[in-house]
Amino acid sequence: MAKIAYYPGNVARAGAAEIEDTIQPLCRALNIQLVEIPRASSDGGNVIKQATPKLQDALVARNLALAESKGLDVMTTCATSHAIMCNTAQDMARDPVYASTVNNLVARTSKVEYTGETQSWHLLHYLVEEIGLDKIRDAVKNPLKMKIAAYYGPDMQRDGACAGDDPFMPTYMEQLIEALGGTAVDYDSKCMSVGSTSMLTLEDSSLAMTAAVLSDAIQSGAELVVSACTMSHINLDSYQSKAGRVSGKNTTVPVCHLSELVAFALGFYPDRLAQLRTRVRLIGS
Repeated sequence: MAKIAYYPGNVARAGAAEIEDTIQPLCRALNIQLVEIPRASSDGGNVIKQATPKLQDALVARNLALAESKGLDVMTTCATSHAIMCNTAQDMARDPVYASTVNNLVARTSKVEYTGETQSWHLLHYLVEEIGLDKIRDAVKNPLKMKIAAYYGPDMQRDGACAGDDPFMPTYMEQLIEALGGTAVDYDSKCMSVGSTSMLTLEDSSLAMTAAVLSDAIQSGAELVVSACTMSHINLDSYQSKAGRVSGKNTTVPVCHLSELVAFALGFYPDRLAQLRTRVRLIGS
């Protein structure tokens, strides 16, 4: 059985309980043992970084060090959290003096230091590269049979954060959708930002960015959008109606998290999958 530390990010145990509902059973079905990181904290969400980058790096390094103390890599369902962990690890590896400063802060509060051994995985990359599409395909009980657009966002398409996928033209999520019995819809905006961290300060711009992504997916034939980022998902789902009103574009399409989609295809929560299929048909009509 594969064993990996689990970092839920800033949203999964707050405003997106459906992620926590689905990540656990899907991992059990694929023989992945999730290990809780003891006393893990927020990673700062790239909000703290705007005021004090060192503090955010210290928060991230502490989480990585706690997983490292168990000899485990870290997996998360959030593209933003994954990118933040990758960025901190890269910055510390690049500058030993800075790494020492950050570790000094971590050691004074938590008695651990991050040495660079533990790396971050996004759920998508872990499923494709470590578990394998053939094993996932064999585990499918409810083929999705929907036209699905994958939303990656910009964060995990940075150098060093996209695993073996192409940073400019990623295909991992499309390959996974096909393995789950769905039809992948390609569209130009799948890596564009929806401005999730700017919603409180630049709302109109953020809504316009959200509308651009959703309308592009719809025009390309998508019946459903699946998001690899729990932060961006809020814009794509909760703010889609407002984004449509502000932009004048068609933004009405069901949106679900990647962990939900995989869990549904593996046979969990068939009632939720039925509700999702109903929404797809009603909105599509």
